[in-house]
Amino acid sequence: MSEPSELIYKLDDNPGAKESFFAALQHVLASFVGIITPTLIIGGVLGLGSEIPYLISMALMVSGVGTIIQAKRPMGVGAGMICVQGTSFAFLSSVLAAGFIAKGNGGGPDEILSLIFCVCVLGAFVEIAVSQFLVKLKRVITPVVTGTVITIIGISLIKVGFTDLAGGQWLLTNKPEFFASFENLFLGVLVMATIIVAHKYGNQWVRLSSIIIGMIVGMIAAMMMGKVNFGAIGQVENIISMPIPFKYGFSFDLAAFIPVALIYLITAIETSGDITANCIVSKQPIAGESYLKRIKQGILGDGVNSLIAGVFNTFPNTTFSQNNGVIQLTGIASRHIGVWIGAILVIMGLFPHIGALFRALPNPVLGGATLIMFGTVAIAGVKILTHVELNRKNMLTLAVSFGIGLGVLLVPDVINTVAANIGGDLGAIIKSVLGSPITASGLTVVFLTLFLGEYPEEYNPIIQDFPIEEELAEEPKN
Repeated sequence: MSEPSELIYKLDDNPGAKESFFAALQHVLASFVGIITPTLIIGGVLGLGSEIPYLISMALMVSGVGTIIQAKRPMGVGAGMICVQGTSFAFLSSVLAAGFIAKGNGGGPDEILSLIFCVCVLGAFVEIAVSQFLVKLKRVITPVVTGTVITIIGISLIKVGFTDLAGGQWLLTNKPEFFASFENLFLGVLVMATIIVAHKYGNQWVRLSSIIIGMIVGMIAAMMMGKVNFGAIGQVENIISMPIPFKYGFSFDLAAFIPVALIYLITAIETSGDITANCIVSKQPIAGESYLKRIKQGILGDGVNSLIAGVFNTFPNTTFSQNNGVIQLTGIASRHIGVWIGAILVIMGLFPHIGALFRALPNPVLGGATLIMFGTVAIAGVKILTHVELNRKNMLTLAVSFGIGLGVLLVPDVINTVAANIGGDLGAIIKSVLGSPITASGLTVVFLTLFLGEYPEEYNPIIQDFPIEEELAEEPKN
């Protein structure tokens, strides 16, 4: 990881407007696709049709508001860092399961969204409650747990980035003959090479803008190759999208609620890992009371933001992992950048034509940039694990947790088959919870840490000095 001197702006520094805008824009470029893609998937699978543009606008707007909350930390809600909020992929299967329940009962788009947003609003209180009892859960917020979760998150995202580099999931599914074509691979590699070359030079402006430079070069090349489709911009009908609380109503189903509530528990652990990685790249303590307080407030922020998301007609939010890679690449950790990121996302949500312009970016261009950033997420997890004592218990915990997580990632048909054989609500719950490598490995590492133990009873890395704190973090300012 970076040495402290490599940070151009530290956590509480306030960069000028020009630097802030460029840094914020790179965060937006890194997260934009991740914010809107779950909405596109859910809308397409459930047949929501004309409601999709509005749902995308609300996803962007709420993500912007949530990012500002995490950065500004109003009333102790939020981590006080660049924690970009976005629609969580972890909820995809459980949200779709809720939608199919409403659809199976004869419901149309309004009824489907009414049930989904109701269970998401109620489930948000689960994560809010978990944040308040975090001190009692400090036995599971350990380097083994957070390191494992961060590494699996990064590895899972690398698959997404590499797929985009080759053309994207839609192309792989619908037109596999064009997937991994020379043109797609050329664009992705061109973006990666441009970012690498930009980092070779010491000029901080070049480094600050490396992701944007890479994407601009890739976009220009894509336009010359005729691979940019601006048609989506002309299809946008409304000039402004206005948020309307509970636009689709409010309905409840217990079978739909249980999987969503369980995913909220897992995303709380996922968020603790993301914030830990953020602390590393931002040169903040990853042990002690200040660290535990930041984790608590960050998870609380996620819960509050997911509550806001449900009220304003979008899906649960969580802290994005890829933006830690942007901090690492740009050397800008200032939390004030979070306000700029949030403002850009809110504007994009209000004016859907702006969002449509970003959607014109070809998948290989995005994949070339995100592959690097996703890789830094995995390396952040590995960095934590390199400082874990590899005793008998820890090695067994890591082996089983990585085995389960990577097994689910590499052979998803196992869980899908088990869920199909069981059938009914129980099968849907199993698929929702264990079908994600993040949730599968996260639950495994937590259970084994509690069952086997990681440290002797008298030593707890959360409340005592941890050896890597001095190496990776500066002392917090009073």
